[in-house]
Amino acid sequence: MSERILCISSYEKGQAFMRQCAAMGCHVVLLTVEKLKDADWPRDILEDVQTMPANLPLEAILRTVTYMARGWKFDRIVALDEFDMEIVAALREHMRIPGMGRTTTAHFRDKLAMRFEAQRGGALVPEFSPVLNYDDLRVYMENVPGPWVLKPRAEASAIGIRKIHEPEQLWRSLDELGDKQSYYLLERFVPGDIYHVDAITSERQVVFTVVSRYGKPPMQVMHEGGVFTTRIVDRDADDARQLTALNAQLIPAMGMVRGVSHAEYIRGKDGRFYFLEVAARVGGAFISDVVEFATGVNLWAEWGRIEVCSLRGVPYTVPESRLGYAGSVLCLARTAKPDTSIFDAPEIVYRMKKHHHAGLIVRSPEPERVRVLLEDYSGRFAETYLATAPVPDKPTA
Repeated sequence: MSERILCISSYEKGQAFMRQCAAMGCHVVLLTVEKLKDADWPRDILEDVQTMPANLPLEAILRTVTYMARGWKFDRIVALDEFDMEIVAALREHMRIPGMGRTTTAHFRDKLAMRFEAQRGGALVPEFSPVLNYDDLRVYMENVPGPWVLKPRAEASAIGIRKIHEPEQLWRSLDELGDKQSYYLLERFVPGDIYHVDAITSERQVVFTVVSRYGKPPMQVMHEGGVFTTRIVDRDADDARQLTALNAQLIPAMGMVRGVSHAEYIRGKDGRFYFLEVAARVGGAFISDVVEFATGVNLWAEWGRIEVCSLRGVPYTVPESRLGYAGSVLCLARTAKPDTSIFDAPEIVYRMKKHHHAGLIVRSPEPERVRVLLEDYSGRFAETYLATAPVPDKPTA
């Protein structure tokens, strides 16, 4: 009898994960929100697509899934999107299904929990404070020079982050937040270059790593507008070597046994790398596509392979990968379907098709060629396509 995997997602993503599980002989059932009932899901391989209203409380989702379980035996439950991970962790614990539980999931979702855990794991973390006791906050601001950032503990990307320059600004912000303020933390703002490390972990060992560097910091792009770029850095460079080693130590220390991760670090003006955040998921903003074009490794599909191998008790082996380089340029566009045909470099391997967005992925054997192209294209994208919009309250993809 084939194993059955229940995938839960509030966003349209993870098709390659589901296809890989099905290709390995598993039944795959998808539970998503009603508005995505007709989205581009891989229906040819799905056993069924079930829907539920958006924003259901945990208890209602638990009743939905346990009702489904009367007719289907689920061997694994997987959250395809970060915002479903806490719910899936609770479902696993309630139904006694193997996988990451609520405490470990918090290390990859709750920015306060992950900071404590990263410190215990040996990473440098900018000085921070929970937003709980006001005396503690006063002492923190007296001893840690500003500016600071007030961050939501459970949002993704740069959504909801506020830059704080002096204490009175913090107190006004906390008054606005009211009873929600304990869901935030205060942290020293560290200027510098921001990197992300996308990795695969198998049985507490990081077995595949790609180190990339953002152009403008995502927080700046989110709040001030602009063109988003990221590129894989030279594997022989010192920053790539340092972050590969740091990440290989940190991810297992955070509690990950197996899966994929997307971690962000900042190189401060002192030259040291500081931990920013980590998620137990595939990176968004076409990052997985950049990784695949450079290396041939599809992070979604490998995540599926890891789940099925674990389910069957067989060893997972990471596929052989290319040592190429790639990067992406992406921005919000003024027109619904921007024409990117004016960009015609032979290194262009992908043109993004996303409503009101312009984007390209470039690939080259040489990291310097990718860097030069992205620097040129980011300026031209700003002139040709760039639109601005208010910072969203929630992610849109």
